[in-house]
Amino acid sequence: MKYALSIGMFILFFTGCKHSKKTPSTPFSKLIIESVIEDSLLNIRALEINEQTLKAVSSIGDVYTYDTKTGQMAVERVSEDTLNFRASAIVENSYFALSIGSPAYLFKNQELVYEETHPAAFYDALHFWNSKEGIAIGDPTDGCMSMVITRDGGLTWQKISCDILPPAMEGEAAFAASDTNIAIVGDQTWVATGGRSSRVLYSSDKGMTWDVFETPIVQGLETTGMYSIDFYDALNGFAIGGDYTKPKSQHSNKIRTKDGGKTWEVVAQDQSPGYRSCVQYVPNSNAMGLVALGFEGVDYSQDGGATWKHLSDESYYTLRFLNDSVAFAAGKGKISKLTFK
Repeated sequence: MKYALSIGMFILFFTGCKHSKKTPSTPFSKLIIESVIEDSLLNIRALEINEQTLKAVSSIGDVYTYDTKTGQMAVERVSEDTLNFRASAIVENSYFALSIGSPAYLFKNQELVYEETHPAAFYDALHFWNSKEGIAIGDPTDGCMSMVITRDGGLTWQKISCDILPPAMEGEAAFAASDTNIAIVGDQTWVATGGRSSRVLYSSDKGMTWDVFETPIVQGLETTGMYSIDFYDALNGFAIGGDYTKPKSQHSNKIRTKDGGKTWEVVAQDQSPGYRSCVQYVPNSNAMGLVALGFEGVDYSQDGGATWKHLSDESYYTLRFLNDSVAFAAGKGKISKLTFK
């Protein structure tokens, strides 16, 4: 959504919404933050982790590769042009980076594999179902949310016709705030929209057909709605957002589903945290552990979002877990390692 620009506003293919069924992790009581890189020119809203490799894309087109075991960092550019990347994905040995605005550019490694020149093009998030099939979503063009899909490992991408997508509501779009507008479990897909209308678009068959579910999250303004969504399994999901222009407002900005997104309930009503741009389930937490963050800090819930503990005032935009106690977060001027204890 273009309003993300006004705040300077992994995909996790191997982790994120694919959580193993190990012994539940111990609830956290504190957070240790270690700097990975600090640079005033950094502005990162998308990062991915594949095994020990972290990749992050910046608002000026740089790609940061960090080895989480050795601590080695490398920086390269996908394109000679200055591109504002807000979405990315790691698929096997390939890395994808997607820019906002028009023209929209999608790269596989350093090869341009998709370009869109529609004047309203503005892509917000990118995710893969498997090594061959992936989806990117963006603000509406021609009456529906923009969606492009690949079925050949990202070599080619086709835009989904509005004939098979729910019509967009007036003022409905999405936020390019943390690259977490899409959640995937198996073949199932949930897409969080925001703005004057904030709904969940749902596909059970990897984007072949779509339904739409209403949500009770705060909406009605162009800056309101869901900014982030995650699913622990096929039934348990959580979304967070609010209004970034009123970050301390805690009214109806956290919602939860236990039936695969068909129905949602507001949780922690009028309780902290307020506006947050990213939420992720803690791996191995039986859908009980959640971490949410934004430019006003980091918060943790051990009871599925019913209550929250504020862990840090450090400002971030996005986060991905490496395992059930270590995550990496990025934002304006920094990438950090977060260890939960």
